[in-house]
Amino acid sequence: MAVKAYDLTGRTAFVTGAASGIGRASALLLAEAGATVHCADRDARKLHETAALIKAAGGEAHAYELDVADKEQIDRAVAQAAAAATTGTGSGTDTGTGTGTGTGRLDIMAAIAGIMHSGPVLETREKDLDRVLDINFKGVLYACQAAARAMIEAGTGGSIITMASGAVDTGGPGLLCYGASKAAVVQLTKTLATEVGPHAIRVNAVAPGWIRTPMTERHDSQAQAHTEEVMTRMAPLGRVGEPDDIAHAVLHLAADASSFTTGQILRPNGGVAMPW
Repeated sequence: MAVKAYDLTGRTAFVTGAASGIGRASALLLAEAGATVHCADRDARKLHETAALIKAAGGEAHAYELDVADKEQIDRAVAQAAAAATTGTGSGTDTGTGTGTGTGRLDIMAAIAGIMHSGPVLETREKDLDRVLDINFKGVLYACQAAARAMIEAGTGGSIITMASGAVDTGGPGLLCYGASKAAVVQLTKTLATEVGPHAIRVNAVAPGWIRTPMTERHDSQAQAHTEEVMTRMAPLGRVGEPDDIAHAVLHLAADASSFTTGQILRPNGGVAMPW
């Protein structure tokens, strides 16, 4: 990298949701910046595609098939990744079921895995809310806990990046479950930042606007085109976002360039929302 403040050579990163979209773009960019990237997702095929893309570009990657809503799986995978940074091995069962032990090092956690849900408040079912909170909030909480413990034990500091959403700032019909889960992530980010700051650990969130990803493209094509047209009109920059737009925000928060930034919400949204 031409700019030293963005050079991640020798650092270890763990990225959840790495199989596609923002997670994949972030994993690829962190690897390009020099980090060894441990990729996690429940979509095995696409997860291994991400790891293969990193390796084909000359980077180092390891893959962990897991469900972020399962705390034990997250704990094992993060411990394995940190231990690998010390031993110099990838202990790669590639299933997230390894038994990483000993003091290791984890420099970056990007907790990106998430799911979308939309529906009127009056039609929201308990199982809908539970599943969204399990992945979008609990999954992020578990990743943050595991990362913070590894960073504190190593004593080397680090950066934890969570994924919030522009939905927290703008609201809108049908966004109860999704928006509530992302609002919880914002609170987690700010609270954790105050608790681990003394250990030189920074915690920040990225709150994207409308991004063209497999998650947003699950709508039918006509509805998708309409949504993108509306979001393009709303955005002062006149376009919707791409995964790389968010990956660059993740890189900024992961790198030394943001060494004096913690407890903040970075909003790459094209200007759709401009809160204080």
